[in-house]
Amino acid sequence: MAKTLVAYFSASGVTAKLAKELVKTIKADLYEITPAQKYTQEDLDWNNKNSRSSVEMADPASRPELGGEPIADMSQYDVIYLGFPIWWKVAPHIVNTFLEKYDLSGKTIIPFATSGGSDMGDSAEHLKPSAPGAKIREGRRLGGTEDMEALKIWTDGIEI
Repeated sequence: MAKTLVAYFSASGVTAKLAKELVKTIKADLYEITPAQKYTQEDLDWNNKNSRSSVEMADPASRPELGGEPIADMSQYDVIYLGFPIWWKVAPHIVNTFLEKYDLSGKTIIPFATSGGSDMGDSAEHLKPSAPGAKIREGRRLGGTEDMEALKIWTDGIEI
């Protein structure tokens, strides 16, 4: 049986809450993608073109530094549910930093995103170059309030 990881980045806590609910639903391991420097409210002000998140997202090559302990043995996982908020119609670049840190060849990556209104945008295409050899599924935008039953229906319908 495939071993599953739920890895997520959450700037405001919405994606974290959903990731933790998903872990309970599918009986997976949990890993938080953390930045070396935590994002402040000012950093996340998408209306300010000089805010940290705006500057990072304006540069496709931007790879914010990771904090926290790395995953000791990524080879044990076959499936990775990858959670993040939608920023500028894609995953935040720190998610690319995370993907590029590991050899994910042969793994299935299932993105899920939280957003107040945006869809997944070009997230899957944006992530593919950072995980060569991995199978990145299209993914799904979730509202952040899904319960275990709704998550089970979604995950049961995914072809791994």
